Amino acid sequence: MAGRNHLFIPGPTNSPHEVLSAMHVPMEDHRSPIFPNLFKPLLEDLKKVFRTDAGQCFVFPATGTAGWEVALTNCLNPGDKVLIYRFGQFAHLWMDAARKLGFDVEAHEVEWGKGIPLDALQARLKQDTHHEIKAVLATHNETSTGVTSDIAGVRKAMNAAGHPALLFVDGVSSIASLEFRMDDWGVDGAISGSQKGFMLPAGAAILAFSQKALAAVETSTFPRSFFSLKDQMNANKDGYTPYTPSTPMLHGLRKALDLLLAEGMDNVYARHHRLGEGVRRAVAAWGLTICAQPGFESDTVTAIVVPADKDARHVIGTAYNKYNISLGAGLTEVAGKVFRIGHIGDMNDVSLLGAIAGVEMAMLDNGFDIKPGSGVAAAIEYYRATAK
Repeated sequence: MAGRNHLFIPGPTNSPHEVLSAMHVPMEDHRSPIFPNLFKPLLEDLKKVFRTDAGQCFVFPATGTAGWEVALTNCLNPGDKVLIYRFGQFAHLWMDAARKLGFDVEAHEVEWGKGIPLDALQARLKQDTHHEIKAVLATHNETSTGVTSDIAGVRKAMNAAGHPALLFVDGVSSIASLEFRMDDWGVDGAISGSQKGFMLPAGAAILAFSQKALAAVETSTFPRSFFSLKDQMNANKDGYTPYTPSTPMLHGLRKALDLLLAEGMDNVYARHHRLGEGVRRAVAAWGLTICAQPGFESDTVTAIVVPADKDARHVIGTAYNKYNISLGAGLTEVAGKVFRIGHIGDMNDVSLLGAIAGVEMAMLDNGFDIKPGSGVAAAIEYYRATAK
């Protein structure tokens, strides 16, 4: 096909040319005297994205999934009880990872399309008078359903229950895109990955931990080697890493942080909300619904529910094979029932209008009863009215 593939999945996201260019560097000595000039400012500037003054940031040559393991194995002990609400595929995978690592996982099922139920969380923590629950595992943005949970509300529920559990947050598809305030929200472990809001290739787990979480590292007896925060802290204090980093990734991260901080994090949040709202208005103009229920809509990905007589996989296949557009598939419980438009990272109005137009064509080709141009028109009017 002429032209390029248009990537509208919720990750990996589109990498800006500036980031790709910054990564195109010769290999270098990561033990050289000047390496800290690159690495130490990265760790400090990451705090501005996580919105933390008191916390400490880390970069592992791994993925966001590895970040789950870093948090669990460094701050908890074998067999500790953790509480999680399962309302999508990535909450499910985090739950499964904790079980495989030998933790006592208390999982509560929530309808897919909703997020963390704050009243139920508060009530459950109040019941735990002996404080057997050592950590709450909260998925901030569930990409499989396009659902965002209220992490500030989670912390309020924990405080109202008077519970001392650690709060670990999967922010892989939210941090650097959606509003995230680690200190204000009392987050103890924040987990992200390079391939979402940071607009890099996959391959870096980017994390931040509170001083409370770092104190827990001192009493953790969980076996670990590659994922040791102690090893990271010992090396990071001098501006180095305990093992070989991906230096091109670090140069790309430097440029990505420059772009994010120049835009301003509040502006980054506003841009993602505006782009997401345009997609939601297009969906409404098509006469379709989204998977996320009111109040849980994500500003980084929209999961669109297809009519009962349609298969979302056909829309995805047509979009890719005929129009060279990549859309997100429905996963496990929503497979074939939804397709997803990612609106995260390096995108603007015209980016999303291209996605909406491509989706319209793919749906029309598959016999959807929609008016050609309806979604595009709705998005255009919204974007025009809200453009600066």
